[in-house]
Formats: sequence, structure tokens, C-alpha cells
Amino acid sequence: MLRVSNLIKSHDSRPVLRGVSFALERGEVGALIGPSGSGKSTCLRCINGLETFEQGEIAVGDLQVPVGASAHERQRRLLAIRRRVGMVFQQFHLFPHLTVLGNVIEAPVRVLGLPRDEAAARAKELLDRVGMGDRLESRPQQLSGGQQQRVAIARALAMRPELMLFDEPTSGLDPKLAGEVLAVMADLASQGQTMLVVTHSMSFARRVATTVLVIAEGVIVESGPPPDVLDQPQHPATRELLQSADA
Repeated sequence: MLRVSNLIKSHDSRPVLRGVSFALERGEVGALIGPSGSGKSTCLRCINGLETFEQGEIAVGDLQVPVGASAHERQRRLLAIRRRVGMVFQQFHLFPHLTVLGNVIEAPVRVLGLPRDEAAARAKELLDRVGMGDRLESRPQQLSGGQQQRVAIARALAMRPELMLFDEPTSGLDPKLAGEVLAVMADLASQGQTMLVVTHSMSFARRVATTVLVIAEGVIVESGPPPDVLDQPQHPATRELLQSADA
């Protein structure tokens, strides 16, 4: 479903990703963990085409974005990938002038060309699924952070993505609100949604992920099933990360 091969990315000549490679099969959940500044968010932004990269290749299903593609061809492929990939950010980025329902139907109507009635019916199903079906007419400013993030998840799902990317979706939320969002994500995983999640929650990685990927200084230093990586870490960077998480 997702293949990242030898991804290299720099910011202002400073290496951020130094040859990142990994793969996820359809239905798998990857938890990408690592210290701050290790390249986790940059990796996600490269996958979704929000940042360019200098070397390597990204493939979502049969769609590839190689470095050598022309600007026109790269843009064409990125647009195709973005139709398959949904992304949920740390910040909710909801449209403040739209209701909850309006936020969720906006992209399906404008981008996919769905009739408004069809998009609304789908949106209501998704909002029920994330526990927000009773707030259809609310504005974002009337919602808690956890509620806004659940609406953001429904909005991403409305595009029927094959792959969902989550960039620390519970960052800044208190434990109760974070738990609400993580519960929604766990439900998505149980339904077979392929996901790559940047997270600091080791309990989520242990409980929901099928694969844990540890990134340190721009390189995947260790990966495998959660019990192997979290209970029997082999790399010093993983051990240091887990010790700081337990502290």
C-alpha cells in the first residue's frame, strides 16, 4: 500500500531524512516514533506531497513519485496520490465559517464532484462513526479540541482514502480528549484502514499498531511488531526513547 525508498530530504542544507525506507501493506497500521526533530513529520509531509525531497521514491499503491519526474508530471502524480491519501494534522485546520457538516462535505463536493445530498449522507455516517453526529450544525469554535480533531478525521475519511496519515493528532490535547481521538483511530484500525501514525503514545503503538518504526537522526533505526520493538529494543536510540517516555 505504501513504499518509501531511500528518502533524502534537507532543510537549508541541513539533512532531515537521510535514506528513510519502509513499507506498509494494505490494512496495516504503522506507528512512527522517535525524538523531536528526528524527521517524523517531514516524512509524512513528503508522502503527501506537502514537501519535496532530493532523492528516493514514494509509492502509494501503483502510483509513484520519483525524484526525476518533470514538474508537470510530478504535480499530476501528486494530485492522484492525494486522492488516495488522507492526512490529519496536529492543528485541526477546520474552516471556521462552516458548520461541522459543511467542513466534511466541502472537499467531496468541490474536488470529487459528488452531489451535495450524497456527500451530506456520507458525512453524517462518518460523523456518527466518530461520535459527532449530534453536532452537525455547530461551528468549530463551539467544539473542544478533541471534538474538532474528530471532525478533522471525518473530513479526511470523506474522501475515501486508501491510506490515512496522522501527524501527532493528539498533540496539545489533555489526556481525556486525547483518549477520545485515539479511540476513534483504534476503531478505524479495527475496520482495516491502512494508517501511518506519528505518535508519542507508546500505549497506542502497543495496542493498535501492527508495525512500529523508530526514526532517529533521519534514519529508520529499528522496526517490527510492537512487542519486539517496545519490549525488546535492539538499538540504543530506541532504548533511550522508551526510557524517556517512561520517565
